[in-house]
Amino acid sequence: MRKGLWLFGGLLLAMLVLSACGAKSKEDVTKGLDKKVGELKGYKAKAKMTLEVGNEPQVYDIDVWHHKPGDYRVHLKNAKKEQSQMILRNKSGVYVLTPALNKSYRFQSDWPKNSSQAYLYESLVKDVLADKDAKFKSTKEHYIFETKTRYQNQKMLPTQEITFHRKTLEPVSVRVMDTDKNPVVTVEFTKVDFDAKFDDDAFDTKKNMTSAQLEVPVLADLSTKEFTVKYALAEIPGVKLSEEKAIETDRGKRVILTYEGEKSFTLIQEKAEVVPTASMETVDMDGEMVDLGFAVGVMNDHSIVWSEDGVDYMLASTDLTEEELVSVARSVQGDTVK
Repeated sequence: MRKGLWLFGGLLLAMLVLSACGAKSKEDVTKGLDKKVGELKGYKAKAKMTLEVGNEPQVYDIDVWHHKPGDYRVHLKNAKKEQSQMILRNKSGVYVLTPALNKSYRFQSDWPKNSSQAYLYESLVKDVLADKDAKFKSTKEHYIFETKTRYQNQKMLPTQEITFHRKTLEPVSVRVMDTDKNPVVTVEFTKVDFDAKFDDDAFDTKKNMTSAQLEVPVLADLSTKEFTVKYALAEIPGVKLSEEKAIETDRGKRVILTYEGEKSFTLIQEKAEVVPTASMETVDMDGEMVDLGFAVGVMNDHSIVWSEDGVDYMLASTDLTEEELVSVARSVQGDTVK
């Protein structure tokens, strides 16, 4: 009997030792992620991004290409809308393409190095490496990190939960959370190819504009198309909509929303101008690129401008901080007054 108990105890101890040897620590996984990124020559990824802003979640398809050292192509599409946007980085600079308007905006920017990017693998790994206090847990199939973010509005979106596959270290999902740990942005990766191949002109600006326009044709005459006024849904204590004014311009209707309080701001929206299909317009931008999730905007002193679904928006305020400007711009999704 004693011999049987000793044998059972020995087997149990051996199993525990083997189990401990097979379990990877936070440091082991972090080193593995760092090595994986270092060895990659490029990748392609597909994902679905959900923004929890407005009356109902907004879902976008994201198609990501990255080829080292610095070529990027991020195509953001919403099937319910007539417009898509593409962020393109090549040897000539950083471009934001709006195919439906036949417009291209060129930035002098170090994007994507200057901020967290929930849909870029190397950015997620950088966030993990940068946060020495990141929380870590391991499941049967996944490694999960909770880290600080590096967003422009970090105070509004301070943390994120990043999930990787145990076997391949591929990204599975990202949940970017507000101060109450509610998910505001969720990215779910549906396909990742770490052995992707690229043509020599894969990141060419004109080629990508043309291919994107085959998916989302240039918009027809906007003068015959009405747009729905959108309102800022961000909760700012003591601030409310005080005036809504519409004026007629040579481009159609322009709507001016004035919000008053301790943090006053103005939101202007009007139909975008479409460039004739014969030639693509490229505009050099002086401001800073701002990722709003559903679109890429431009931030200058006290203002952000962006285009979405055939409408141009401008948010301006001398009271809001840059983080608050980004937060309010991200919230312009509602068609009812809040």
